[in-house]
Amino acid sequence: MANSFEYFSPTRVIFGKETEKQTGKLIREYGGSRVLVLYGGKSAVRSGLLDLVKESLKEEELYFQELGGIVPNPHLDKVYEGIEIGKNEGIDFLLAVGGGSVIDTAKAIAYGLGEPEKDVWELYEHTRKARKCLPVASVLTIAAAGSETSRSSVITNEKTLEKRAYDDNLARPKFAIMNPEFTKTLPDYQTESGCTDIMMHTMERYFTNGGNMEITDALAEGLLRTVMENAKILHTEPDNYDARAEIMWAGSLAHNDLTGCGNDGGDFMSHKLEHELGGMFDVTHGAGLAAIWPSWARYVYKYCLPRFVKYAKNVMGVTAGGSDEETALLGIKAMEEFYHSIGMPVNLKELGIHPTEEQIREMAEGCLKASGSSTGSAKKLDLQDMIRIYQMANKA
Repeated sequence: MANSFEYFSPTRVIFGKETEKQTGKLIREYGGSRVLVLYGGKSAVRSGLLDLVKESLKEEELYFQELGGIVPNPHLDKVYEGIEIGKNEGIDFLLAVGGGSVIDTAKAIAYGLGEPEKDVWELYEHTRKARKCLPVASVLTIAAAGSETSRSSVITNEKTLEKRAYDDNLARPKFAIMNPEFTKTLPDYQTESGCTDIMMHTMERYFTNGGNMEITDALAEGLLRTVMENAKILHTEPDNYDARAEIMWAGSLAHNDLTGCGNDGGDFMSHKLEHELGGMFDVTHGAGLAAIWPSWARYVYKYCLPRFVKYAKNVMGVTAGGSDEETALLGIKAMEEFYHSIGMPVNLKELGIHPTEEQIREMAEGCLKASGSSTGSAKKLDLQDMIRIYQMANKA
């Protein structure tokens, strides 16, 4: 049975070749005059995109400051640095030139500048809610997180090793510029990790026990099949523009809430379990998801069997087995084979980490703390469930 829902996706998308040239004009249109330009320092610089964006800002005579060096699993210290620059320079607009880590950092800085008298980390600890946020926009270089159109932001406190998310519509980007050409410089591992993350954003909303709609399922299944097809193409043809374009647009659609309309909000336990891996071991997010999902799936599938059967048939193309349980397991196995086909791990050993039992318990306790209580939709997971999933992934 379908749930009632509210769908809100206000981000303006400008998609295609040479769209980056519109950046300055768009910032002017949305009221920006003093801009903090954020970037990581690799793909945005290497591709020449950062220079093109800065030239666009100069053409509109916009004042801007730069803050580079943002890393994957973006750090809280960099957020604080950006907030200080923003205060000192009178920044009124945040522009992220990069992928999810850069955009998430921009959102966090925007929250911090919106309420400069408060500690922004309180939002990620969920001890308060944001009331104000400066406008944010992005020029995307990595198809993965979907942060360019989402309300989500994930930041890592490098002192406590806590990786935490905060979701709020206040931070929905005003616009997102997407030129697939600028994703061609990405290494294959990063490209395929991004594809995995895109798929997982939809899968988290698909494997639920809280109601579903056929039209939403059809959108989700089509998106997943499209990403799988084009992820394989990019594994051998990294310069394929059409495949890059399909993946880039899928990344936005996967995490702007479209593929969750009518359900109970989704499961998101694979993400929460991976956040602890990312916080403790600084692993690539998409690869971490691939390493944890098969163990999560085998642990919960009996509690969400109709969805796993539907996924096996409609997404993975599995011929029905002798029973629904057999079909579901064949679907999980087919997913593992897909991950391997694009160079992704399916367990923690393949991911390259070997957590101790003590570290597993610490991650599970952190996951439970971040969740607030036992949580999940396919199956509600408590502390012992989380420990067992980590153990399964560690021994697989």
